[in-house]
Amino acid sequence: MLLAIGVLIAVAATLVLNAFRSNLVFFVTPTQVAAGEVQGRDALRVGGLVQLDSIRREPGSLRVNFVLTDNAHNVPVVYDGVLPDLFSAGKGAIAQGRLDASGRLVATEVLAKHDENYMPPEVHDAVKKGTAQAAAASAAALAATASAAGAKP
Repeated sequence: MLLAIGVLIAVAATLVLNAFRSNLVFFVTPTQVAAGEVQGRDALRVGGLVQLDSIRREPGSLRVNFVLTDNAHNVPVVYDGVLPDLFSAGKGAIAQGRLDASGRLVATEVLAKHDENYMPPEVHDAVKKGTAQAAAASAAALAATASAAGAKP
């Protein structure tokens, strides 16, 4: 009898843990997507800023394409649905979905910031880090160009 109860508890615990694992959604940045850190994950949330001039709506449908950026890397997103009222270019957003074979996020949900002063901490940190990386890369490229221009053959 005790053995049967133990087996039932083990089976129940296994089912609960599998359900929990299948519903887990990880937050990642566009830089992490570009680095390949999300391979094999079923569902994820990508957060960043909606890149300026990237919002493209397909005529006659609810499908919209846009790009999320952390100012270091970009992730193209396609979403078929009604976007939140506060969704706009240059503002923070999080898209939840799955990556397709081309690296595009096929979103099932899009979340937008709720007021002028709020950005989710993860998105804020990712954008701040991406901006610093982009500035460092830009400075390095500028220094290389200046060095090459000053060098005489």
